[in-house]
Amino acid sequence: MRAMILEEIGKPLVKKDIPKPRPKDNELLVKVSVCGVCRTDLHVRDGDLPHPKLPLILGHEVVGIVEEMGKNVKGYKKGDRVGIPWMGGSCGHCEYCKQGKENLCDDPRFTGYLADGGYAEYAVAQGDFAVPLPQGLSDEHLAPLLCAGLIGFRAYRKAAPEKTLGLYGFGGSAHIVAQVAFHEGKEVYAFTRDGDERGQDFARSLGAVWAGGATEMPPKPLDAVIIFAPVGALVPQSLKVLKKGGRCIINAIHMSDIPSFPYRDLWGEKLIQSVANLTRDDAKQFFALVAKFPIQTSVNLYPLEKADQALEDLRHGKFHGAAVLTI
Repeated sequence: MRAMILEEIGKPLVKKDIPKPRPKDNELLVKVSVCGVCRTDLHVRDGDLPHPKLPLILGHEVVGIVEEMGKNVKGYKKGDRVGIPWMGGSCGHCEYCKQGKENLCDDPRFTGYLADGGYAEYAVAQGDFAVPLPQGLSDEHLAPLLCAGLIGFRAYRKAAPEKTLGLYGFGGSAHIVAQVAFHEGKEVYAFTRDGDERGQDFARSLGAVWAGGATEMPPKPLDAVIIFAPVGALVPQSLKVLKKGGRCIINAIHMSDIPSFPYRDLWGEKLIQSVANLTRDDAKQFFALVAKFPIQTSVNLYPLEKADQALEDLRHGKFHGAAVLTI
């Protein structure tokens, strides 16, 4: 099969023809149709996340068709459309797994990091962590939902805005979360790079009631904010826009250092909380919601061989929405 391989941290991916993987007893073999490009892929390639499996096939927003099933896999048949998300497996017996917190597992399997992902023609997935996908959306529009959507949904539930929600970094995940918030009758305030008028126009076109630069103040204090950009300086900045009792939710697997800030900006029972990974229950709830009102994702398509270009375009903010590789 064709695959784009990360052989060395910080280096471009290498196009290779390698043997098609064979599924183990508890795995599915999936013929990949598309794979989303996530900022986490960029963090893995850059070395921001330590000790990836090398050589490695990146990609954890994988959509494809079941081609083969291990003998212990239940609930699927050949030809089913499935997704392979970031959370590819857990140990099942650590203290977190026993508490239903598999996203915090001590011995996890992360797709496209600790196990090969979807920048290839085929991928394998543990049958009980694959995600059945609803009808009504195309493969390329489903792909971003498998991470940008799922992790964003988890962050949104942590934020639990009563009415007003601020989103810092209006990209792949934020433009999905915004639609969930609109569906539930919330007001969305979008914060982009300072001077990014195109990004602000994009946010308004989706229904944001206000859009401005990351250092600007919105017209009123907010119930909650979610930070998607991996910029630590946004944490103290976001505290300034929150009401008393407001929540700052950080939706980043890697972030630059958070600078110091005066205690008065945190005072008033404001909360700072990170979001780590996702659970199978997150996937069930999110895709049940998607089935009720199809979320519209803004996608930018690249051929598999242009994976490095997609990653660099993501780094430099050259598109709005999400990037998706067509396999």
